Amino acid sequence: MLSKTSAVAAVLFAQSALAFPSLAHLDQLPKVQDGETVARSTPASELHAADIENAIRAIQGVSGNNVPDPSLAIGFDAAKQYVSNQGKYAYVAPGPSDARGPCPGLNAMANHGYIPHNGVASLQQFIDGTYTVFGMGKDLGGFLAILGGVLDGPLTKWSIGGLSAAAPGGTGLTGSHNKYEGDASPTRPDLYQYGDNWTVRREQWQALYDTQAGVSDADANYNLKVLQEFRSKRFDESKAQNPYFFNGPFSGVAVQPAAYTFIYRFMGNKSAEHPDGVLNRETLKAFFGMSQDNQGSWTGGAGYETIPDNWYKRAIGAEYTIPFFILDLIQEASVYPKFLDIGGNTGTPNSFTGVDIENLTGGVFNAKTLLQGNNLFCFAFQFVQQGEPDLLTSLLTTLTGDAGRAILSLGCPSLYKINEDQLKAYPGYIRSQNGENGV
Repeated sequence: MLSKTSAVAAVLFAQSALAFPSLAHLDQLPKVQDGETVARSTPASELHAADIENAIRAIQGVSGNNVPDPSLAIGFDAAKQYVSNQGKYAYVAPGPSDARGPCPGLNAMANHGYIPHNGVASLQQFIDGTYTVFGMGKDLGGFLAILGGVLDGPLTKWSIGGLSAAAPGGTGLTGSHNKYEGDASPTRPDLYQYGDNWTVRREQWQALYDTQAGVSDADANYNLKVLQEFRSKRFDESKAQNPYFFNGPFSGVAVQPAAYTFIYRFMGNKSAEHPDGVLNRETLKAFFGMSQDNQGSWTGGAGYETIPDNWYKRAIGAEYTIPFFILDLIQEASVYPKFLDIGGNTGTPNSFTGVDIENLTGGVFNAKTLLQGNNLFCFAFQFVQQGEPDLLTSLLTTLTGDAGRAILSLGCPSLYKINEDQLKAYPGYIRSQNGENGV
């Protein structure tokens, strides 16, 4: 009988086969962290909601309350996982017309030439770049790239910053507040509180950095537990201080957790000793472009992000894919249920009022069923899909097969329409709908 860790790992291997069919022929898998052999993975065609729901149940009792990383079973291959920051991939600072924005990982990719240096990339360039540098699954990379095209425009390419002549008609990632980018970021300010959503706010950066205060350099690790605790503090801070705080069905439920989870899942430096990665102080500073002088003052930020020396990405075959992301979403929400409180402040600090999920979705979801199977991800996806249903569906099914197959395999409940009228009580939502989008 599989252990709880093995049960989750088996599903994660199955979803690896979904995104990378070349892995589907494997008859045996290596051992997982608890020493038990994982059974042969379920065929990708049979990976549906029930499989992920079983894995979600198995999360309870897993050591550290974290989803076990399949990298622990696959191991480490230095030659395949090394990411170069030399030669054609050497750091080049952005010029005045180069776009940089709220995502440090995308900024680093542009600074090192893994996507175009001007910060505007095609959907395929985003998919290839995030896979090559970080080991993001092509299903998740495709899904996020497509959303960027739809929400940040113009469709087949988009800017990782704000407006760009290379992406006419699009607002860029910076200009997608409360649609893609949202409040309670790890290091970026809340737009309607500070008038900026893409630079590094020093107070937030210091708070993130200090989560490992008192820990030796050898032992420091900004892992999922550390980042989840920090997200909880930032969430409460935004509610308490930002009159326009808004935790949206997509920007809050899916994008906000990604802003924290991705830090460790992608930036942690993998090794033979730690195949799932360690994110120490130096690596964190490099990816966020921050430097500290002898007096403790910080410089850098957006535009200074670098890929560290001697840095290794996720293992081949342990890519971070949509089902993996779903498990992380559910695990985090099970520890901090408040993250699923959709709603916002009503014009004054600490005036948060939530919406009724059942009323918002016409009875399709409620607070209890949102944590079952794929429902949480389905809910977030269907909310953003409502804005451009035909366009988004067409892009998913024709431009990136991995993303389309992954979404279709989720078996989402039929949700005819989300009642967005309930969201009009929140000034933060209204301002984003009225074009106050950050650019």
